[in-house]
Amino acid sequence: MLSFLLIVALPVAAAGIYLFAIADDQYATRVGFSVRKEETSTAIEILGGITQLAGTGSNDTDILFEYIQSANMVRAVNGKVDLVAAYSRDNDPFFALGEDTRIEALTDYWNTMVDVYFDRSSGLIEIRVRAFTPEEALAIAEAIRSESTRTINALSETAREDATRYAREELDKAIERLKVARSAITAFRTKNQIVDPEADIQGRMGLLNTLQAELADALIELDLLRQNSRADDPRIVQGERRVDVIRNRIRAERARFSEDSESSQEQEAYSQIVSQYEALAVDRKFAEEAYVAALAGFDAATAAAQRQSLYLATFVEPELAETAEYPRRWVILLTLLGALLTGWIILAMIYYSLRDRR
Repeated sequence: MLSFLLIVALPVAAAGIYLFAIADDQYATRVGFSVRKEETSTAIEILGGITQLAGTGSNDTDILFEYIQSANMVRAVNGKVDLVAAYSRDNDPFFALGEDTRIEALTDYWNTMVDVYFDRSSGLIEIRVRAFTPEEALAIAEAIRSESTRTINALSETAREDATRYAREELDKAIERLKVARSAITAFRTKNQIVDPEADIQGRMGLLNTLQAELADALIELDLLRQNSRADDPRIVQGERRVDVIRNRIRAERARFSEDSESSQEQEAYSQIVSQYEALAVDRKFAEEAYVAALAGFDAATAAAQRQSLYLATFVEPELAETAEYPRRWVILLTLLGALLTGWIILAMIYYSLRDRR
């Protein structure tokens, strides 16, 4: 009987006195939410009424589940609600926050007062927040939901940034390449004073064709004069001079395709100028096509990133508690009684077993 009193009766009586006479009431506020992904379909699907609201994979919800129980969440909530003041009670040393208010101790106490339930199959998170007043429990629950929303928005923004970063880098490279190609074309035109060598060639070819036609006419006229006039006729001499002038002009124009004395002091060959321009034009064309492709890729990546946005869907709104549900005094007392009684019975059986052997 003495052992029963010392091991069972007195501890249970002391616990009962503490639970019913000293321990403060605790109020619980519940909030439930899940991380959802909104996938906006294309314009055709929207016109057809086909849109999809799908749950995310477990990664984002797992991150949020771990974050709610971390010191970072405690710091964030403590910036909105004074957790030390809310959880400190001088007359309740067992259930209240102790004198150690460092972040590690506060996080440990947080995990005893904030219960997080996570259903991995459905991705639902339900949180039960306990505090010594209903107003503080509601404020902490609202702060948890607010910080969870901020975290999900940050994750969504990071995902969008990751999805468009590579496309943006490619677009920047394409823009820089196009600028370089256009600058090279401008420098070429400034140096050689030719806007388009191809158009210039066509103009010169037209001049050669005209000179060839004039040369043919001059030769015909000269032949007619030689047949119908004397050899010392001045018109024959004038016709021969005209033919020589046209031939010299044709030779000069043809020489411009191999050597252009007016282009620069180095008398760079006109064919080389054309070759340089064609190479620059090809570079510019490739740069323009690369820019168009990079711009289309960036627009597609941006549209895809905007179609997939995370958001927090709350299915249990936090409400102000009206009844103190905790601590569950009778549950704690009966659990303690059962544990102590079981221990006492085991010790008594061991005692009688040892005594019988003697």
